[in-house]
This record gives sequence, C-alpha cells and structure tokens, in this order.
Amino acid sequence: MESRKPFLAEILSGVASDYADIRLEESEQARIVYRGRDLDEIGRAFERGGCIRVFHHGNWGSASFNKVDGSLKELARDVAAQVERMPSRPETLGKMASSTVAVTVPEDEDPRKVPLADKHALIRRYNDILLKTAGITTTLSMYHDVFRKTSFLSTEDRFITQDSVYTGFMCRAVARDGSNVQNYSDSFGKTQGFASLQNREPLVERIGKVALDLLKAEPVQAGKYDVVIDPLLAGVFAHEAFGHLSEADFLSGNERLLELMKVGTRYGVDELTIVDDGTMPGERGSYRFDDEGTESARTELIKEGVIAGHLHDRQSARRMGEAPTGNARAVSYRFSPIVRMSNTFIEPRSANIEDMMDSLEHGLYVCGSRGGMTELESFTFASEYAWLVEHGRKTKLVRDVTLSGNVFETLKNIDLIGDDLVMFGGLGGCGKGGQSPLPVGLGAPHVRIRNVVIGGR
Repeated sequence: MESRKPFLAEILSGVASDYADIRLEESEQARIVYRGRDLDEIGRAFERGGCIRVFHHGNWGSASFNKVDGSLKELARDVAAQVERMPSRPETLGKMASSTVAVTVPEDEDPRKVPLADKHALIRRYNDILLKTAGITTTLSMYHDVFRKTSFLSTEDRFITQDSVYTGFMCRAVARDGSNVQNYSDSFGKTQGFASLQNREPLVERIGKVALDLLKAEPVQAGKYDVVIDPLLAGVFAHEAFGHLSEADFLSGNERLLELMKVGTRYGVDELTIVDDGTMPGERGSYRFDDEGTESARTELIKEGVIAGHLHDRQSARRMGEAPTGNARAVSYRFSPIVRMSNTFIEPRSANIEDMMDSLEHGLYVCGSRGGMTELESFTFASEYAWLVEHGRKTKLVRDVTLSGNVFETLKNIDLIGDDLVMFGGLGGCGKGGQSPLPVGLGAPHVRIRNVVIGGR
C-alpha cells in the first residue's frame, strides 16, 4: 500500500472541491470463541476497502468501497457532484501541511506471525481454568487479534501509511447456587503482540473467584453513600459521563452544553485532571495519526478542576476556534471519521487506597462496571459488586449496585484521588453514531466521591 500514492493521487485529481481525501484499509484478524466446553468459533478473516470524502462549500460527501481499481476516479467525481448540489454553508477546515509519514509495527508484535494453533491453545487454557473451578457451571471465553494497514492521501498532499495491531482476550464465568445465578467477566488487551497475553492466569482465576463470591452477596440497600470507586469504574465514569460531553461535534451544536463545557469553568478540586491521550504506548486507544491524517495528541479536558479543552476533528476545531486534537476516528473503512475519544483517564494524585478506606464511616467500596447510560449531564452506572465499609473496614459484599447523578455535581464531590492509576483496554470498545466497537482505553486511580445516590433494594 505504501507504493500507492500515485494511484490515490490520480483518483483525487479529478475532484473539483475545496478538499478531498481517500483512505484505504486492509485488515487481517483471528477470532476464537469457547462456550463452556465447546469450541464455538475459530478462524481468520481478511477485509479490504476504503472511503472517499469530499468537502466543498461547507458540506461533506462520502462513499465507501471494496473494489480498488480505476473505477474509484468516477466514484470520487460522483461524490463531488453530489456535494456541489448542496446549499453552501459557512464552514471551513483550515489548512494542514503537506507531509509523508510511514508508521510501522515491530515484527515481533505482528500477531499474524503466531500460528492459529498457539492462539487456540492460549484461550483453551484460560477457559479450562474456569471450567475446573468448583461451582462454575459454564463459561464464555474469546480471543481476538487484528493487524490493520491503512493508506491516507488528501488533496493537501498529506500521505500517511500506518500499521497497527491489537491482541486481546475475554473470559466470563457463570456460577449457580439453586436459582441464584451470578456471572463475572474481565478482559485484557493492548496495541501489542501475542506475547502480552501470556501469563494472565491470575486474572482468569480471579474471574472465577468473584463469580462464586457474588453467590453469597446481598443486594445493596439504596441510599446516599460516600464511596470509593475502583480504577475501572472511575475510568468508565471519565469516559462515559464526561468524555462524551467533551466531543466537539456533539458539543458545538448544543448551546446549553457549550455553556456548561465552557473553557475556564470550574467543576472540581485542584487535584482533578482528566486527560484524553492517543499517544500512550501500547494502550488500546492509541494511534499515531487519526483518520483525517492529524497526529494524535494529549488533550487536557479538565486541568486542576477547570474545563481546559475539548476533543476535535478538523471541522469542529475550526468552528470553535480551537486546534485539531487528532480525534477524528472511524471504526472501519465503511464509515467517515467522527470525533471520538482515544485513551481517557483521571490523572493520579497522592492519596492511597488505605487512607481512603479509613475515611469511610458508613460507605461503599464500588468495583467494576456492567455498563450504564448517560443523557447529557445525567448518568446511571451499574457496578459489578461493592463492599459495605464501616469505620474503615470492609464488612459485607453486596451486589445490584447502581450509581446515578449529575456529572458536574459528581465532579465537584470528588475529594480524594489516588496514586494508583490503572489503564484498561480489553475486548469491545466505544459506540457512537452507529460506529461500534471503536478501540478505546480508559483508566483512573481509586477515587473518593461524597454523597453518591446508590440504587438497590
């Protein structure tokens, strides 16, 4: 694909517009799935395609394709003709410099070099650990890897070729005691090679243990609690409840949200800083260039308790008078890029988990995430489980724990931030605008929050 610049340039040469680009993508992936003792799926898949975009008089047009040949020149002209018919809008993109960059992956990170039999042996071993755990009735275990190669060219003569890899696995254990059925899952994944998945037996063993422990847990009593939330749930909060509000394609069209998210507005203590950073080595949401050819960056969304920035593609950055942040991402060649997060996390500070727990007289230590929902600044999240904490000591495991509230009020109630940042990737990803699952990372240290509304019994 690196030798295709003349071919891509020829396709764009006939487009009469303010701007156009073309993105080609090839991907090869392996997927293995166990359901209980049964091997449900094993195999490799290969995909090839691309996307042409045209911007003219403030409007976008795009088309995806699978056939890579001379007919693309006619497709590009057709897209341009459609955009030409649209009413003009006062939107511009700004300019980007001409550049040629090639991003490669170390050979020993390439999962295609690993035999499918070795990948099968790995996930079968992890699945067997759970099946051999007394009290576990069934499992779901999945392995996935992907090697992706993209070529991007714009009419600004910005030509970028980029290789990327991902490897990961997920395991779920189901435990039963009569009519009481509980399950727990966890996953691990990075933009690293197959070797990063080795020696994860402790993670898998913990999955079985938590599933069994949940059989003995009682439903939590509803009420208001001071809580300590673990790094995973705190990371989910940073991503779901706050990160999406920072995505400027949505933000810039909502006057009320623009006011709430205005740079300089304080929402937290001085210790609170929330960052989106696509440059972090090895993390699930990391990349060198986004799908508009903008280099990834570290963007502080909240700095020392104050709104500091937003996430942008080129168009939203121009509209809001801010700099592009390299967050224009598409889940595949079938889609045009939209503003998406990369790796979103709360920065660590100086508190330690022991002191946080000691501070709880009658509170909860809340762990993990089973998902949730957000609507503008309102959120509801379900955790995997929690411990009732009395006078600094964990006394009882509880389940069916949901946390709800207003994002901005909750940010103000964060008063202790730990020193133990953990980043998470794993299988799955983020959904937005019909594009899912987009690879993202999230994380946080332990965080203490006052007066959280807990739903339960």
